[in-house]
Amino acid sequence: MDYRKIITIDPKVRSGQPCVRGLPITVTDVLGCLESGMTADEVTAKHMELSREDVIACLQFAVNDGQH
Repeated sequence: MDYRKIITIDPKVRSGQPCVRGLPITVTDVLGCLESGMTADEVTAKHMELSREDVIACLQFAVNDGQH
């Protein structure tokens, strides 16, 4: 999977923060959920528009682009 196809940056969405598929859910939002102890399944239950692949893309983005 190429996380760059999932993580988008648009100045009109959440002030240009890296988001998931143009949704107003940022990489930081997803990472915050994971840091609080939520599992990927719990994150996708909380944000029903997200998939496990989206959560993985956020993690890959954080590792590859230094976001956290």
